[in-house]
Amino acid sequence: MDLADSLLLLLAGLLFLPHGQLHPERYSLHQEPPSTGEGSPSLKIAPGNTAFALHFYHLMASQSPGSNIFFSPLSISASYAMLSLGARSHSKTQILEGLGFNLTEVSESDIHRGFQHLLHTLHLPDDRLEMHMGSTLFLSQDLLILPEFLNDSVAFYDSKLFLTNFHDPVGTTQLINDHIKEETQGKIVDLVSKLNTDIAMVLVNYIYFKALWEKPFQPSMTTTQDFHVDENTVVQVPMMLQDTAHHWYLNDRYLPCSVLRMDYKGNMTAFFILPNRGKMKQVEEALTPEMLTRWNRLLQKRHFYRKLELHFPKFSISGSYQLNEILPKMGFVDLFSRQVDLSGITKEKKLQVSKSFHKAILEVDEVGTQAAAATGIFTTFLSAWHNHRVLWFNRPFFVVIFSTNTQSILFLGKVVNPTKP
Repeated sequence: MDLADSLLLLLAGLLFLPHGQLHPERYSLHQEPPSTGEGSPSLKIAPGNTAFALHFYHLMASQSPGSNIFFSPLSISASYAMLSLGARSHSKTQILEGLGFNLTEVSESDIHRGFQHLLHTLHLPDDRLEMHMGSTLFLSQDLLILPEFLNDSVAFYDSKLFLTNFHDPVGTTQLINDHIKEETQGKIVDLVSKLNTDIAMVLVNYIYFKALWEKPFQPSMTTTQDFHVDENTVVQVPMMLQDTAHHWYLNDRYLPCSVLRMDYKGNMTAFFILPNRGKMKQVEEALTPEMLTRWNRLLQKRHFYRKLELHFPKFSISGSYQLNEILPKMGFVDLFSRQVDLSGITKEKKLQVSKSFHKAILEVDEVGTQAAAATGIFTTFLSAWHNHRVLWFNRPFFVVIFSTNTQSILFLGKVVNPTKP
């Protein structure tokens, strides 16, 4: 039997683990999750997930102030929360606290059950949108994985584990890239390159999201317009137009920006935050969990549902991140070092997370949004001219894609130049 055959058989065995191996007190992966109302498990972890999302965002913004930013904080959080199942002592604490959780307020059990509930809720069948999310660990085939870690990672995170031969870096690279390409409907390709032969473990995460606007744009009304990247740079973009629809929209009284809420079919919504001219840095610094909560609350009031002439770009952007270089700056000090304790995964060898990648792609057009990830003239016109409200997204803006029933940020980013993929 050659190497390819043995890998295929091994993957099939891991991918089709019988549910009988799961702990009996946990509900099956195919059962309906509990209610998503107040007090549901996923809402207990929502504050921590939001804190992590904004911490990651601000770190990226400080490192690349003039670049597009786009990532899936939920995909990253779920992956590392899953990995914490195999961490011990201080390494476990660092991961969970790095993910934004105050362990004096939310227990480790609450965290895992929160993610279990959240992922099951997001995966419930809905013919109005497509949603695929998951985590995969690629481990050396020489390792004997502890059953508790295997069972818990499947039960709580619906994760997949692949055993592979890292002494064949070309074959392993192809295996990882093919897996992610398939899971993201072909949107994420060539995520990994140039793996070293001394690697024993690779963590990847993915999310694929495709949804239709509740109020789609008319393609016939899309025209080429200017987009002002900065004071000296203007690019041409296809600008979509809606001139008769009502939208959830506000011009913030306390912060120099406008906020637009656009709903998708299904339990998803998007917030686009457009800073006033020259106020990007001021608005960016004010992006906090409290501010997002405030906008979300305000944009549910009927007062802010009004007729708007909306000009919005049709675009595609992406973000690629080496998490093993970023997360240590967020408190994950031991995880990518020799000090990490992952003895809950295997007792045979001392494991170290060698690499972790994340890539996200956002496509917005007239009918809706596709987003995939693998772990908002320079003036907004609010004039009294014929009582006519006009909003031009023709300069950099922020985007937040939000799951309403789990109160979770799926994607977060900044569109600086919509012509740069």
